[in-house]
Amino acid sequence: QVQLVESGGGLVQPGGSLSVSCVVSGSTLRINAMGWYRQASGKERELVARIIVGGTTTYAESVKGRFTISRDNAKNTVLLQMNSVKPEDTAVYYCHAKERQPYGRDYWGKGTLVTVSS
Repeated sequence: QVQLVESGGGLVQPGGSLSVSCVVSGSTLRINAMGWYRQASGKERELVARIIVGGTTTYAESVKGRFTISRDNAKNTVLLQMNSVKPEDTAVYYCHAKERQPYGRDYWGKGTLVTVSS
């Protein structure tokens, strides 16, 4: 089992910065990808950013150049740094972990709310 615990959400003004972090614990040896998804009210959950073993990152077009995902293996933490935030970034942000094949299991955190508003 893998446990994911997010922290760092809150209220931020448009144009500001905020970071959210995810502490990973448990049986992590099979995990080869970590990421952040978000779900705005009335919308489907969407991928924000992902980082895989080796450090390759993927970003949604809407956040490229503004958000940065990083991983601290020593601290078993995945960080999402959000800069130049916009009101449309308002959502619940979920930490996600995926096991490598052939296991392929998905794990989710409970989410942390990020609100961008003046």
